[in-house]
Amino acid sequence: MADFHEPAPRKSAPLAGMRILDMATVLAAPFSATLCGDMGAEVIKLELPDGSDSLRTLAPVDLFWKVTNRGKKGLTLDVRKPEGKALFLKLIATVDVLVENFRTGTMEKWGLDLATLHQANPGLIVLRLTGFGQTGPYAARPGFARIFEAMSGFANLTGDAQSGPQHMNYPLGDVVSGLFGAFSIVTAIVQRNADPQRKGIEIDLSATEAMMRLLDPLAAEYEREGVVRQRAGNRATYTAPSNMYRTGDGAYVTVVGSSAVIFRRLCKAMQKPELADDERFSSNPARMRHVDELDSIIAQWCLSQDFAAVAAALDEHGVPYSKIYSIADVVADPHYQARQAVIRLPDKDGSTLPAPCIVPRLSGFDPAPPCTGPALGEHNEDILLGFGLSREDINDLQAAGVI
Repeated sequence: MADFHEPAPRKSAPLAGMRILDMATVLAAPFSATLCGDMGAEVIKLELPDGSDSLRTLAPVDLFWKVTNRGKKGLTLDVRKPEGKALFLKLIATVDVLVENFRTGTMEKWGLDLATLHQANPGLIVLRLTGFGQTGPYAARPGFARIFEAMSGFANLTGDAQSGPQHMNYPLGDVVSGLFGAFSIVTAIVQRNADPQRKGIEIDLSATEAMMRLLDPLAAEYEREGVVRQRAGNRATYTAPSNMYRTGDGAYVTVVGSSAVIFRRLCKAMQKPELADDERFSSNPARMRHVDELDSIIAQWCLSQDFAAVAAALDEHGVPYSKIYSIADVVADPHYQARQAVIRLPDKDGSTLPAPCIVPRLSGFDPAPPCTGPALGEHNEDILLGFGLSREDINDLQAAGVI
């Protein structure tokens, strides 16, 4: 069992000196703060004293929380109570960024509208990550990842004609919007640093719009060509071959041979070089017109041998492919191991938890792995003593349910 330790100071970190107060719940907006924390920002995770953030209860219980909120300091505070609100505004005065994801109007109901926040800290950047944004007829609607995936048009592309639309077994809509959140925070910081006297700004981030942003050509296809792109299983409908195939020993492999050069390599790998000059397959548009025939040829070749033989042939001829990995394959892969793509987060119980590495890698920045997400109110005393409160003050706040 590894000894628990706090991460080493990261003065050379790209976001060193940035302080973020993350009062958001569940996954999307907190993931934004976590990504900034990976790059050296100090992140304070603020929760209600009852620990009611539902991320703490998602299966497997506690593990999701520990890896998603890695590297953060834990503070409990009920901002709905007068004492909590007053303390919150003092805290706001010391941070660069506030991250929140409550339904539109909630912060205003608590007396924490944008004007009040900027009165406490004129330069404050406020990331407001909601399902549908701060304006529009859907602004007050609740939202979760699957809602964002459905309403953006993303889920309509997932599955096949027989299955109907499908969701993946992971909240993709949350982490995608979290990525946009981190990008938004850094964009706002760059803007502020260029003009230190600039007033603080509000970032209005709609998770549904974030998902839509991934689907660049769909609106143009619809307007100019009258095309509503649909589900096609594992097959791409814009290039060929690009599909998933089963090997003789039951493995699945995805193969992409869409450029002329790579398709010719694929034909050689299958020992069918003549296919590259077949008029049915001589260009991508031609391959798309005859995609059923082409996929059938590739599928039969894959099914005729085990994965090792398929992989050896594709490797020999430089054809892009991959086995469909499970997480067990990911952690066992020698390339990931060589790059330490899975790191160990030190936990308070003396163990460590595996988690994805910090992305991207920047020269001159080699941080120690962050610790796992904080226990409820883990750093209350350290943070509040730093504000000049006494231990007696802290005890009184705890007794009143404020922290």
